[in-house]
Amino acid sequence: MPDLQSGVYPIGTDSLSQDESESIFENKTGLAEDLKFLASMPELCDITFLVGETREPVCAVKAILAARSRIFYKLLYQQQASPQRKNPQPPPVRENKLRLFLKRSSEPLLNLQNESQKRTLISQQTLMPTIFEPGCQTHQTLIIEEFEPDVFRQMIEYVHTGNVTLQPRTLLGVMNAADYYGLEELKRACNGFVQQGCITVDTVCALLSSAEKYIQYKCTKSLVQKVLEFVDEHGTEVLNLGSFTLLPQHVVRLILAREELRAEEFTKFQAALMWSKKFCDYNPGTNLKDIMGTFLPNIAFHKIPANVLMREIYPLNVVPYTIIMNALAYQADPTSIDQQDLSPNNNRIKKSQGRSMSIQSSDNGSNITLLSSGSSGEH
Repeated sequence: MPDLQSGVYPIGTDSLSQDESESIFENKTGLAEDLKFLASMPELCDITFLVGETREPVCAVKAILAARSRIFYKLLYQQQASPQRKNPQPPPVRENKLRLFLKRSSEPLLNLQNESQKRTLISQQTLMPTIFEPGCQTHQTLIIEEFEPDVFRQMIEYVHTGNVTLQPRTLLGVMNAADYYGLEELKRACNGFVQQGCITVDTVCALLSSAEKYIQYKCTKSLVQKVLEFVDEHGTEVLNLGSFTLLPQHVVRLILAREELRAEEFTKFQAALMWSKKFCDYNPGTNLKDIMGTFLPNIAFHKIPANVLMREIYPLNVVPYTIIMNALAYQADPTSIDQQDLSPNNNRIKKSQGRSMSIQSSDNGSNITLLSSGSSGEH
C-alpha cells in the first residue's frame, strides 16, 4: 500500500518471488500519472462536476469514483437506477433523423446547440444524463455546492491516482470532503499532516479563514480547536501578522476575547486597529471608530500603562473618552471604578447574530463559540 502521508511511491520496483523464475514489476508512479492525465481530459471522462458558486468544471470517471468510494457508488449508480431518474432514449428513427440533421447543420448552429445544452445543465440542480449521439456512452453532469473547486479537484485527483498534495489553505476542506465521501485513508493523511506540524505562525490565518466555509462539518471542530490553542501560545506573533487582517471580523473578536491568549493588551489594540484600517480601505465610507468599537469590549484598557493610553491611544480618537478615563481612574484606585464600567459595551458581542459552532476542549472542558456571521461590518 502507498504511504499517503509521505507521498512516496516505488518507481519501477523489481522484486523476486519465492519462485526465482518469476519477477514482479510495479510502477505505481507511472499508473498515477496516467490516471491523473485521464482525469484532465474531458473527452476521456464520463462525468463532469460543476463545483462551487462559479460552477467550475471538474471531470472524472464514474467507474473509478464508484470503486474507490461507496458514497460515490450510491450517488452515481443507485440513484441513477431509480425510476424517478430514468430518462428513456427517444425512438431510433427520431435519433437517426436528428443525427442527419446535425450533420447537415453549419458549425455556428452546433455551437449554439452546445451552449444551450450547457445552460440547461447548469440550471438543473440534480444528476442529469446528456445523450450526445446514439450508441455513445452517456455523459453526466452533477452540481456540487458543498465544497470549493480547489478542494474538490484535489479530492478527485486523489480518488483517481491515490496521491494528493496537502496544503494548509485547502486542508480543512479536503479533510471534510474525505469524511463526506467516505475516503478514510485520505482523512487519515490529513490528520497525519496536522500531527506533523502543519499548524505554524505562517499558516494559522489560512486555516482559520478556511473554517468559515466548512463550519458545519464535524472535522472543522477538532482542527479549529488545535489552531486556536496554537494561537493562544503564540499570541503576539499571530496578532502582528499581516495576514491577520484577512480574517473575518468575528474570528478576530474570538481571538481577542480568549483568556488564554498570550499577548499584551496594547498588542491586541494594535491588531484590532490594523484590521479596522484595512477594512476601511476596502470599504470606503465606513467609519474607523465604528469598526473599532466592535473590538473594544475584548481589550482590557485598564491593563495598558497610563503613559501609553495618553500618548499612543487617546490621540487616535478611536476609543471613547470615558473608557480611557475609567482605565486611568482604575489604575489610580481600583476601588473607585466598577469592573463593568471598564468595558461599557461588553454586551455587544452577545447581540451578534448568526450560526455558531461550539468547540469542546478535551483538556479543560471549556466551550468556545465561533460565529459564522455577525455584524454588517464583517468581511
